[in-house]
Amino acid sequence: MPTDYFETPISRLIWDTKYRYREGETVHDKDVTDTWRRVARALAEAETHAPEHWEQEFYRLLEDFKFLPGGRITAGAGTGRRVTLFNCFVMGHIEDSMEGIFTALKEGALTMQQGGGVGYDFSTLRPHGSRAWAVGGIASGPVSFMRIWDSMCATLLSTGARRGAMMATLRCDHPDILAFIDAKRDPRELRHFNLSVLISDAFMKAVQEDAEWALVFPASQLEELPARAGNGVIERDWPGYDAPVPCRIVAVLRARELWERLMRASYDCAEPGVLFIDRINHWNNLWYRERITATNPCGEIPLPPYGACDLGSLNLTRFIEEPFTENARINYAALRETSRLAVRLLDNVIDVSHFPLPYQRDQVFQTRRIGLGITGLADALMMLGVRYGSTESFETAAEIMRELCHTAYRASLQLAREKGSFPAFDADKYLQGSFIQSLPRDIRQGIVDQGIRNSHLIAIAPTGTISLLANNVSGGLEPVFEDRFRRRVWQSDGAQVEHEVVDYACRLWRSRHGDDSLPPAFVDALALTPEMHLQMQAAMQPYADNAISKTINIPEHFGFADYRSVFEKAYAMGLKGCTAFRPNPVTGSVLSVTADVPAGSHCCDIDREAD
Repeated sequence: MPTDYFETPISRLIWDTKYRYREGETVHDKDVTDTWRRVARALAEAETHAPEHWEQEFYRLLEDFKFLPGGRITAGAGTGRRVTLFNCFVMGHIEDSMEGIFTALKEGALTMQQGGGVGYDFSTLRPHGSRAWAVGGIASGPVSFMRIWDSMCATLLSTGARRGAMMATLRCDHPDILAFIDAKRDPRELRHFNLSVLISDAFMKAVQEDAEWALVFPASQLEELPARAGNGVIERDWPGYDAPVPCRIVAVLRARELWERLMRASYDCAEPGVLFIDRINHWNNLWYRERITATNPCGEIPLPPYGACDLGSLNLTRFIEEPFTENARINYAALRETSRLAVRLLDNVIDVSHFPLPYQRDQVFQTRRIGLGITGLADALMMLGVRYGSTESFETAAEIMRELCHTAYRASLQLAREKGSFPAFDADKYLQGSFIQSLPRDIRQGIVDQGIRNSHLIAIAPTGTISLLANNVSGGLEPVFEDRFRRRVWQSDGAQVEHEVVDYACRLWRSRHGDDSLPPAFVDALALTPEMHLQMQAAMQPYADNAISKTINIPEHFGFADYRSVFEKAYAMGLKGCTAFRPNPVTGSVLSVTADVPAGSHCCDIDREAD
């Protein structure tokens, strides 16, 4: 009798509505094994030697949800449809002209139509009130144009496209930063965007010193300014320029005033998040050819213009032997073997995928970035008898990530020996990268000897929907939200259906110990202090060459000063970004049934991955 891999109705529903291949009334995937076979066969087609062997290996990798490719891979591979297999893209620089703005809008629409989420840096657009000298008008500013993108996304959704995801970033020294920070205080505004402020080291230093902070814009793009503007000029790096450019000072305010405004908006509305952009660029393996100013919609992949997310996650619950016993342990040999094969599968995605735009294909082939990560961490810890938030949990998570990272790099070395390095590889400069210098000596020597196939290899995504597909394992590196809760699931017709779901590890424990009990190591997200969330992210950060998507759950009664200190601690701990969620009137509560909450994606909801 065939194995039924679905243990819960909601997991079967997710597969049926999101990932099952059907054409009209014709159903191609009779069960989930057909889905795995379809994906394995499609990705094995990239192999020039023994594709049948690799099809079997990839099927073994996917079977029983051991490895969960990004949702676009599972939904699109092997269907023959002209869709992208990449979850998300960062789009090109937006040229500060009507033609440039609407070209960028068109590129975003074409990308989202094929199933990709998009990220944009709006810092290139002139501030509100400055003169548009070419036509004699007055610029309306980045936030006004973001509304056009928001409407575009809503229009695409009305055509039956899958739920969209967009990220907008803005520099902390852009003259319109205050309008950007407060944009989502209106619950009707920009509901299809996640917002993040690009925070520089210089700004954080100014906050610490209570110094003044200049809001600036490239002088060459400003003809004249309102009378209230300053008239100084300073040099700054700016997106779209290869070197620092003279920037006119438009306004000056206290850095702490700006920081307070940002923190108040985050406290009240859960947005914007922050990206510590200098740190992101410092740790970028391709520091010698890229200046990053944006990320994918969930923040785990900082990308250059037209870069893409090629994502997949190891389901850690599948590597725990003798769970809930004194002999519970991680099978590291199996974890390493699975990691090596997953790197090959994700590398093949690059070769078989369609791309909405030729610029995207060029960028992806130049660097061959992938983002291998994990999911089910909280459940795996519970199965090991380790309480999430304990010192042992941080040490265990770090050990898992170290094994994953180093195995992935060694696998990429082997692929380079077999298939060649990524075209933008420059051995001398690549080896100078801060992250590369942190790797073991044998990996660095391997890079010298034969190069490396992929510029980046590790990212921890939120995995909201694919974790639910895998019988509701805990998502990404997040703690378990609750052992049992009500969950709304989007249908293909845009409606939502509510289901009760039970955490995977809790369900496994109850099958052995009764329905009224919880594993001894169980802890839910709100029982953890914010510092515990930060410590878990910090424990794993040294092994993620891309980045980590993490939401710090904050109780509603948490004081503002303590909330602000969470972000300050995140910066002090060396994190690349920080997103916190506190229940509030604008966005409601994560995973709760809340009336009158506007529809649309949110950076902190459990479905925030674009899959």
